[in-house]
Amino acid sequence: MRRFIYLIVLSVSLVFVSCKGTKSVTGIGIENALPIKEVIAFHKKASPEFNTLASRVQVVYEDGSRSQSITVSLRMEKDQTIWMKASILGITLAKALITPEKVSYYETISNTYFEGDFELLSDWLGTELDFEKTQAILLGQSIFSINKDQYKMSVVQSKYKLEPRKQPLNFIHSIFLNPENYKIVSGSLSQPNDDRLLSLRYGDYQQVEGSYYPSDILIDASQKDEKTKISVIYKSIDVNAPVSFPFSIPSGFEQIRLSK
Repeated sequence: MRRFIYLIVLSVSLVFVSCKGTKSVTGIGIENALPIKEVIAFHKKASPEFNTLASRVQVVYEDGSRSQSITVSLRMEKDQTIWMKASILGITLAKALITPEKVSYYETISNTYFEGDFELLSDWLGTELDFEKTQAILLGQSIFSINKDQYKMSVVQSKYKLEPRKQPLNFIHSIFLNPENYKIVSGSLSQPNDDRLLSLRYGDYQQVEGSYYPSDILIDASQKDEKTKISVIYKSIDVNAPVSFPFSIPSGFEQIRLSK
């Protein structure tokens, strides 16, 4: 159950498969790098503009002992709703509905459902998770509130690297931005005291109606001896089309209570 919830949250909350065809960028060096204030501004401006989004996503989950591939129907209303239906061979496995207030989902195999906030799911992920951060991952934006006063910038392998001027003792993180579109190339978060590591890698971005959206994402997470890899491939993206968010917990399903 824990693993499936982890998959649901990251799938809905996110967005890489083997970084296929990631573009190499040349010509960016220390001597012609933009000031950090401009880089941050361009990154924020790169957030896609849309009202609604609908996508078909392929999610592959691996944890060392097993691998599973599922098809995910993903729908979004920006800043309001994230909806997902996971299925295999046309059979619905689960549905999830995320709003700024709560997370709801149900599974058809176990006839169980969950309704609650982000607190426990954040604990599993190893960083505070909320609707805004979930949406940011899906769109290739930073989950951190970066600003020029608390962050510093350097150029590493022709990418802009942003990291705190003073790294928290148990919350070490950084992101890399592509200087061509100012979208995230990769990011990492480590919590040494808890032996946790989370890394994200985005492949090429696709342009849809003038905005950049991820094509694929690779998420690697580890805690102590447990390792999880989640690959997410966007098969299609349609924006500003009419969408609905059908969600109702079937009668007779048992509510589950999650504990750490």
